[in-house]
Amino acid sequence: MNIGYCFTGSFCTFAKSMNALEELVKAGHNVTPIMSENAYSIDTRFGNAVDIQNKLIQITGNSIIHTIEQAEPIGPNKMFDVLAIVPCTGNTLAKLSNGITDTTVTMATKSHLRNNRPVVIGISTNDALGAAAKNIGMLLNYKHYYFVPFGMDNYQTKPKSMVCDFEQVKNTIEQAEKGEEILKKIY
Repeated sequence: MNIGYCFTGSFCTFAKSMNALEELVKAGHNVTPIMSENAYSIDTRFGNAVDIQNKLIQITGNSIIHTIEQAEPIGPNKMFDVLAIVPCTGNTLAKLSNGITDTTVTMATKSHLRNNRPVVIGISTNDALGAAAKNIGMLLNYKHYYFVPFGMDNYQTKPKSMVCDFEQVKNTIEQAEKGEEILKKIY
C-alpha cells in the first residue's frame, strides 16, 4: 500500500509516531512522510528539526513533502491509498473540520480526499475535551475519516488532553484502506 504519513506539531509524540511509521515500513508498505511547516522547521526539546527530517527519510527511504506546492499534486496523481495524520493537533483538527487549507498537511488531505480515499487521524491534543471536542465530533461523522482509537493521556494533570493509541496506527490504516473502521473506542 502507498501511504502518506503526516506529522503536525505535537512534538512530544514524534518518537511514538515514528515507531508506528517503522511498523508500517516493516510490513512492506511504501510510506512518504509529510510534515506541516512547523513540524518540519521547529527545533524543540524533543529534537532538532533536521535530525527528525533525516530520521524520517532514513526510515522511509522517501523525501519529505513539506510545502503546499508539493502537497497539491497528491490527489490529481492519486499518490496514496491512505493518508494518515499522526499526530494530529487540535489546530489541524479545527482546520480539517472547517475546510481550511493553509498548511502542507491540510492541502495534502484536501487533495487526497478528492479521490474519496481514506484519511486516518491519530489525535494528540491538550484540548480534546475542550475547544477541540466539537472538531473531533464533526470529523467522526465525515465520510472517509477514520480515527485511531484514542483516550485520555493524563486525566489528573491534563484533564482535557487526549492522545491516540500509537500501537493501533498500523491496524487502523490497514483497515481504513479496506473501508473498515476499527472500534471507535476510548481507552
